[in-house]
Amino acid sequence: MSVEEPVRGEVFYDEARGTVGEFQDRDAGCYFLRPVGGGREWTARPGALRPATQAESLSARVAAANHAAGRGR
Repeated sequence: MSVEEPVRGEVFYDEARGTVGEFQDRDAGCYFLRPVGGGREWTARPGALRPATQAESLSARVAAANHAAGRGR
C-alpha cells in the first residue's frame, strides 16, 4: 500500500480476506474497513491492502445497492 494516509471512505481490496471495504480509521498499525454500503467493521494490516480497481469498487457498490433494495437475499 502507498505511504499516504488513506481518506475515510476510500475503497480498498483486502487481499487477506478477499473482499472490498471502505477505509474508516486506523489505530495501532491496523486499519479499520467496513463493507461498501455499511456493515460490521474489520481490522486489516496495511500491507494486505491495495486500492480497489474500478471494477471491484463498482461490483461492491452494485451488490450493496441490490442488497438495500431487497434483492440481495
